[in-house]
Amino acid sequence: MGKLICEASPAMAEAISPSPPLLSWPDPSKMESNNPWNEVRGLEEQQRRCLRKLYAGGVFWKKKDDSAAMGTVFRLVHGGDVEADGNCLFTASRRAMGLLKVGARELRQRTVRRFLEDYASDGPAEKEAVDDAIRHLYSPDLKAGWGIHVVQEVKLLARKADREVLDSAIQELLDLGLQRETAAETIYKERCIPVGDASSWAKYMSISGSPEDEHDIITLQYTEEGLLTVDENREGHAAAFGDDIAIACLSTEFGREIFVVQAHGLDAMVDEENCIFFLPHCPRGQMNEPPFFLFMKGTGWCGAGADHYEPLISQPAPLVAQDKAAFVL
Repeated sequence: MGKLICEASPAMAEAISPSPPLLSWPDPSKMESNNPWNEVRGLEEQQRRCLRKLYAGGVFWKKKDDSAAMGTVFRLVHGGDVEADGNCLFTASRRAMGLLKVGARELRQRTVRRFLEDYASDGPAEKEAVDDAIRHLYSPDLKAGWGIHVVQEVKLLARKADREVLDSAIQELLDLGLQRETAAETIYKERCIPVGDASSWAKYMSISGSPEDEHDIITLQYTEEGLLTVDENREGHAAAFGDDIAIACLSTEFGREIFVVQAHGLDAMVDEENCIFFLPHCPRGQMNEPPFFLFMKGTGWCGAGADHYEPLISQPAPLVAQDKAAFVL
């Protein structure tokens, strides 16, 4: 039979420690007033409301290749503005991962090296698919695609060392009576490298807009009627914007899933409940660490997203269960 203790001795009282206080669920009113998305600039109210809810409930993530793995709920906090200089994917990624000792240019170079290594290990069919995707992005067929795009761009690479020669050739055509943009288009298309395969993509994505770059980016813009403008990038400051191929290579390089979080405003004509999208990018090999997140303020005019990435800082929220999370990935 057990013995009922009716009166504890001083020694017994000293041995028995009090139970820790129960952890209470956060007060919703305090969570709303302290929500960090309240202070983020440049958001429409529809975006802000959805991002507040996302922060309050968190995002549940679990490794898809490990059925025994425990899931984690993350709260996503805006990691601050980054410069819109063409390097934003790499600047935002290093901040989201906390890579304080790795610069954006180094991260860009690692991404390109990873791409070339992966491409070299691909079979013929995979290589052809990659080349087709690159061609579609940067050397599009100007006879098609006008039902989706109002303006299409063709990217070319000019060696910095060839600038004077190119200028001389353009001047010769000007002396013959051609208009400046027509002359520039003709010479650049004849003598520059089109971005249309893996090798040219690697050269293109290596460009950070710094004097150390080997190439400058030339951009030809077209409408359905023909040439619109020629961006000659004469100062050499243009950098290659990060694309989905680069994000996939970053994911593989660090063994981490990357989610691009798009938050659309009213111009996208989506209802508030569905204005946030998570676009996943998975590594080729083993997933070594939790994911990291990038933020993109979506725009409606192109039906997809803007071209500027911002960092999101993911904070584990151990007290939030999966069924309480605002979003399950």
